[in-house]
Amino acid sequence: WAYFVDLDGTLLEFASQPGDVLVDAALRATVSALTLVSGGAVAIITGRPVAEVDHLFPDLHVAVAGQHGLERRSAGGELSRQALPVAVLSGARTTLRALVARHPGLLLEDKGLSLALHYRQAPAMASFAHRVMGQVQRDVGDDFCVQRGKRVVELKLAGRDKGTAIRAFMDERPFRGRLPVFIGDDLTDEYGFDVINQLGGISVKVGTGPTVATWRMQDVHTVRRWLSSAVAAGSTGERE
Repeated sequence: WAYFVDLDGTLLEFASQPGDVLVDAALRATVSALTLVSGGAVAIITGRPVAEVDHLFPDLHVAVAGQHGLERRSAGGELSRQALPVAVLSGARTTLRALVARHPGLLLEDKGLSLALHYRQAPAMASFAHRVMGQVQRDVGDDFCVQRGKRVVELKLAGRDKGTAIRAFMDERPFRGRLPVFIGDDLTDEYGFDVINQLGGISVKVGTGPTVATWRMQDVHTVRRWLSSAVAAGSTGERE
């Protein structure tokens, strides 16, 4: 099989701030073992930058799609990033930094290629955050889009998402020719579920809510147990 797994809300419990998440030794061991038994056909598909994934999993050599597909590292270690001059988002950065300074509870996460406005600590400000980000998107132009998530709204380049990242991986070794599985929990993961369904794979939604995924898991603990069972089974699932 080819395993594609989201990070926050799927492998990791959400934290009040992105930098506060905890990765325990057992999870690192599970992902490392799954990579081994699958012949390297494991990729983390996340909204976080690739560098942050490496910080969370310092000894793990795994394929990663970061920032919703704006950057991607192959199983062989080749990193590609969407080109974006720093100045393009300078006005948006200034606007959003001023906004969070005036509104405690809002958090701006500058990922370099995208800007995420978190309202996890101020859920009552959801509508306000979405309105502001919509205006910022209109200011920077149609090359950018607004991506909604769980208590976060993000400004990112249009045209790439978790689905395009998964499709790119499936065209490469060691993923090509395998049965793809994607596990995720958020709105951003729906793009990935859609591609997995088109490829005849297994799409798994974590938690409640509407989805195009064909299967569900209850929570992060369920995901971890399932991955541990996949390690025990030693499944590779190659298809002719």
